[in-house]
Amino acid sequence: MSALDDSVIAALRAPSLEDIEALADAAFASLPSRFTRLCEGLVIRVDDFPEEEVLEEMECETEFDLLGLFRGQGLAQRDAVAQTGEPPNMIWLYRRPILDYWADGDDTLQAVITHVLVHEIGHHFGLSDEDMEEIEARAG
Repeated sequence: MSALDDSVIAALRAPSLEDIEALADAAFASLPSRFTRLCEGLVIRVDDFPEEEVLEEMECETEFDLLGLFRGQGLAQRDAVAQTGEPPNMIWLYRRPILDYWADGDDTLQAVITHVLVHEIGHHFGLSDEDMEEIEARAG
């Protein structure tokens, strides 16, 4: 095993919120259109950690337990006519928990973000784990 040069170490940095957002945008763009059509108006937001209220609601033991979250109304819950003042469907991706999960695994960061994104959208729309695995496989 070779030692890292000091200049290489000095150049290393953790992916920023903007970096994670760009990876999430790329992950979403790589999903099959039959899946993304279900997501019209979906907002994807990246934060470092979930808010304390979310952690309590989701019964998380630590702030690293939740990688992502979906909030909104699924297709089955939507009225034929949109309600005025209704907030958009949103997905939060949590940078620090995602980076922690990625650092302990063998997957690429892009693969982890794609997995979290697909599952946050998919479970809400009632897709099975098998359906989501197929979507992830098609996304590459």
